[in-house]
Amino acid sequence: MELSCARLAALLVVPLVTTACIGAELDADPEALLEEAEGALEADNGYLINALSQNALSQNSLTLNALSQNALSQNALSQNALSALRDPGTNGAMARDLLRYTVSCALRADQTFSFSWIDSGGVSHPEVYRGELGYAHWWTTTPIGPNTYVQRQITACLAARINWYGVSVRISLRNNEMSSSAAERTAFPVREGAFWGNMFGTAEAPFLRACYSPAGVTRARQLQRDCAAGHLSVDPGSGATTVQQCGPMVIVGSCDTICNGTDTVNGFYRGCLRNPSVSPWERMDEVITTFLPPAP
Repeated sequence: MELSCARLAALLVVPLVTTACIGAELDADPEALLEEAEGALEADNGYLINALSQNALSQNSLTLNALSQNALSQNALSQNALSALRDPGTNGAMARDLLRYTVSCALRADQTFSFSWIDSGGVSHPEVYRGELGYAHWWTTTPIGPNTYVQRQITACLAARINWYGVSVRISLRNNEMSSSAAERTAFPVREGAFWGNMFGTAEAPFLRACYSPAGVTRARQLQRDCAAGHLSVDPGSGATTVQQCGPMVIVGSCDTICNGTDTVNGFYRGCLRNPSVSPWERMDEVITTFLPPAP
């Protein structure tokens, strides 16, 4: 039976692992290992794929670009951004999803973003979004503006947490800024793929890209993690199988050919081609590699 998680919990010693429960039948055997991995924390994935779609980004007043121009605090946000967050409709839900994950990637575990909104029935909903990874903890007082390094790191963090199904899956995030403990590497040995881009749209046009680790595709699909290799869709009439990308994320192929070698200790890809269809030389170092628990 598939279990859903709606809570954010924190074992916040070393916030390098994003975890949540998707169903005990999928990863019951590694449970003991997961408990041993210091820094494990729980966070639900949600439908971030919708919040980061080009359509949503063009229609909503709350965008990463708009957020980057101000400090990441309720008092500093523009009136348009606050209105988007308090919208009781679908656009408001997507705006809150986007902000929740942005806060998670940007702020530290001891930092929060709080506000409230009122639904169509007049019921008030207090929201408290807690930081986790701390890529830009100073954003609470200083806009990140055109800082492309930070924009790319936060984008990669957001992209790595997109889930086609909207379910929560335990993952380990690693890159040049996020090392891992031996316990974490034991609990999450399956390299899924890599994610990179920039959705802030200030110094460069917005883009999201992903690649897959061939050895991790089967396990990723077992855990309902489809965005690195693509979602398999079967036509009910013809039986033909097609591969669908997750929203605006472009899958560029195998990481083994798109990316540089892997870090000898932590296993993350040290950089990937920014856009392989345009240049076989220009690479980005702001890449996040995701790792999964082993099969039972």
